[in-house]
Amino acid sequence: MWWVLLLLGVAIAFAIGASLVWSLSSERRSRLDPFTVGEPWRQFVQSATRAQTKLHQTIDAASAGPLKERMNTIAARLDDGLHETWEIARRGDEIDGAIRRLDPTALRSKLASLKERASGDATSDVDAAITSVQNQIESVGRLELESKKTADRLRLTQTRLDELVSRAAEVAIGAGDTDAYEHDVDDLVIELEALRLAVDETNRP
Repeated sequence: MWWVLLLLGVAIAFAIGASLVWSLSSERRSRLDPFTVGEPWRQFVQSATRAQTKLHQTIDAASAGPLKERMNTIAARLDDGLHETWEIARRGDEIDGAIRRLDPTALRSKLASLKERASGDATSDVDAAITSVQNQIESVGRLELESKKTADRLRLTQTRLDELVSRAAEVAIGAGDTDAYEHDVDDLVIELEALRLAVDETNRP
């Protein structure tokens, strides 16, 4: 009789653990609001959220047991990746906001006016103004490049995320290599963490 109670206790513990993982990951996902960022960042968050929901649905459909529990743990790790995607999107949107505030179109127009003025009446003040505007335009260029690089890398990680979600179906039923799958998930999350840190450096004053 005692071993029945022991098995029942283990099963309950597994169920509580899985429920806790799902509850925490769902709470984290609920805090993501893609409509608070502009494009292309919004579509990255929406796409990642859809992929993660599909992953959890795939795992939920799998038979109960140690493999499903392990897949839930791996899915929780991917939830970390979704959170990183959100943070990257937020920071990318902040970079785009800084570009808009600098108003590159207005800066180029101002530079053209200053150069025209300098051609007729060059003074040290006009030269200094030209240098200042040129420096601001160069700053815009660097920010635009960083925004594009970040978006390109995030787009690539989204492709990899979609692939991992597709592979989850076979791994969850024991038809795939769970160790290799977990390793690939870790690689993706680490890459997202590194990208988020790199964008943090860009946004640092």
